[in-house]
Amino acid sequence: MRAVVVVESPAKSKTIEKYLGKGYKVLASYGHVRAFPKKDGSVDPEQDFAIKYEIIADKKKRLDAIGTALKKADTLILASDPDREGEAIAWHVAEVMRERGLLEDKEVQRVTFHEITKKAITAAFDQPHQVNDHLVDAQQARSALDYLVGFTLSPLLWRKIRSGLSAGRVQSVALRLICEREAHIRSFQPKEYWTLDTGCKGKEGDFAARLHAEGGKALTKFAIHDATGAKKMAKRIEKAGFTVAKVTKKQAKQNPAPPFITSTLQMDAARKLGFTARKTMQLAQKLYEGIEVDGERTGLITYMRTDSVTLSEDALGETRVFIEQKYGAEFLPDHARRFKNKSKNAQEAHEAIRPSDVQRTPDALKGTLDGEQWRLYTLIWQRTVACQMAAAILDQVSVDIDGDHLTLRATGSTLRFAGFRKLYIEGTDDNGGAGDDKDRLLPPLTEGEAITIASCTPNQHFTEPKPRFSEATLVKELEGHGIGRPSTYASILNVLRERNYVEMEKRRFMPTDVGEWVSKFLTASFDDIINTGFTADIENKLDAVARGEAGWKPLLRDFWGPFKAAVDLAAVAERPVEASAEICPECGKPMAIKLGRFGKFLACTGYPACKHAQPIGKDGEPQAVEAPELSDQKCEKCGEPMAIKHGRYGKFLGCSAYPKCKNIQPMEKPKDTGITCPECGKGTFLVKKSRRGKIFYSCSTYPKCKNALWNQPIDRACPECSAPFVTEKVTKRNGTEHICAIEGCGWKEKIAETKEAATN
Repeated sequence: MRAVVVVESPAKSKTIEKYLGKGYKVLASYGHVRAFPKKDGSVDPEQDFAIKYEIIADKKKRLDAIGTALKKADTLILASDPDREGEAIAWHVAEVMRERGLLEDKEVQRVTFHEITKKAITAAFDQPHQVNDHLVDAQQARSALDYLVGFTLSPLLWRKIRSGLSAGRVQSVALRLICEREAHIRSFQPKEYWTLDTGCKGKEGDFAARLHAEGGKALTKFAIHDATGAKKMAKRIEKAGFTVAKVTKKQAKQNPAPPFITSTLQMDAARKLGFTARKTMQLAQKLYEGIEVDGERTGLITYMRTDSVTLSEDALGETRVFIEQKYGAEFLPDHARRFKNKSKNAQEAHEAIRPSDVQRTPDALKGTLDGEQWRLYTLIWQRTVACQMAAAILDQVSVDIDGDHLTLRATGSTLRFAGFRKLYIEGTDDNGGAGDDKDRLLPPLTEGEAITIASCTPNQHFTEPKPRFSEATLVKELEGHGIGRPSTYASILNVLRERNYVEMEKRRFMPTDVGEWVSKFLTASFDDIINTGFTADIENKLDAVARGEAGWKPLLRDFWGPFKAAVDLAAVAERPVEASAEICPECGKPMAIKLGRFGKFLACTGYPACKHAQPIGKDGEPQAVEAPELSDQKCEKCGEPMAIKHGRYGKFLGCSAYPKCKNIQPMEKPKDTGITCPECGKGTFLVKKSRRGKIFYSCSTYPKCKNALWNQPIDRACPECSAPFVTEKVTKRNGTEHICAIEGCGWKEKIAETKEAATN
């Protein structure tokens, strides 16, 4: 064997091994193989940000397999994905092999490819290179930053808000954007305005027009702001005589959108297919790694984590040939379209997301791909082909109609030549009224022609706030601010959902109470850090590290100083609360809104002297505190009635004299087995249930005696050692057995066999 090749995914290892032929063993790392230990101190600012890594538990056997194969090979070829994550994985694999002493007298090579086809794989292996240390440094810096932020902010959130919360460097900015949009929606004051739409009759047909100007001056949006003014203007229009004053015709060209990059693919898949960013990337990963086509696993698209709109010369040529053959020469522009990246940090060496073979049409794959895979492949294929098609040509017509110093305007357009629109039209995020006239046809109209007003309808409108973010618009917003990179968008959005910081309502992000409190606290304490400008600047600095223009440790030093100072200030600040207009009914002090395990609640500001609290309903209004339901049982400690209460694990009994008496017990008294506890000799074993519903047997004197059994005690002396009782154990393998409870005795008896023997 000449070489061991390491890729990330097992799905593509067999395909690549087949392309390479004899002499190559292709193994998968299954993603990252090393990570920071899940404890504080893995990145140590006191030791100039020294980093500790450990092998991920389930990756040891993957690394062992690579090491075993490497002993029989001359070369280690690292072929992980062509991005920073992939470069870091390649470096980690090599480092582990080096630490194990397996790279002595071995050559280490790095190869990258953007599509899994025989041509691309062969070309990549003909031009091996070394691991890019600059990309590795950038990835280490990003991971270290995220680790430092998470392990520093999360404990702060536990102390200041509630336990179990966590924070992330980029996710916190995304959450802030969502919460600020929600605050904008709540504070928005709608403003009324009116439009006047007319039904007009010309010599050759009917058409619609809208009041546009008065006295030659265009009306502003709020020129007509109430019903009285609208009705008055409608009567004036109905009485006036109108003629066509001006007909403007022009031809407009519409060019296609560039091919997909990661963010635009996620946006369009959300708009057109309803896919989440995570789902889009999961499907794209499968299309990239390969699908069985005609009995052979084939990669159908190029690498899906990219910020480059570049297409290779081969892809451009093949696409142009396909367009001419399929649609005709009139749909082919004179020259190939070459798009430029808006971002200065785009990786131009990468390609945009495109089909690996444009001749492999969606129709040809309809029976091969499942429904969701086919829909995404179709979207990618159409966008790629359309980007190289001729521009669409539209005839646009604007007609001004004058009368009584008023001007009505009618607009319309017709599609003269479909061009790329024959195949694909880019999706939009929010449909507005501006597009109502796009496909409206107007009858032939000539200047001086008399127009009859058949109807005039005043229409009331109200301004609306900016809508909540959808997945598409949030990715667009993050990208617009320069936050995040191709590999991060899906995880950013997914983490917000997993942490219960947001909910999805009609496919829009709406912050939860928890999300708003976390964002409010982080914004108040870390406004200079948890913001779009600072986060985008960090991204730019990481890109500079990736380009070899800066070191990664200076970046960490510059970040850590201000961040640690802000953390120290936040640690001594008061816990956040919201003011409330409510007054405590017990002591008369103001009530404040706080966040608890089950959401917002009202608490007296006189705490701890006054412990009055009230829940807050979904409508935001305080809920009355109902008197506890009393049971017929008395508290064995103080004699007061026991109240029925509700906890995390269901109903239980708590003393009504709480907090003076804190006695609690189950709703039903535990069944007594009558068997004496051998440890204390005073109590007996009671039948109880654990939090997860499993039966166990506990001494009745608990917590004085903490003796407990998982197996049921049986009132039968051990025939071997004369212990006062045995236990009954039931397993699938051995059935029901009686076992001595005394450790070291070892006596056991199968109950089923005993019964059978008795029967015989």
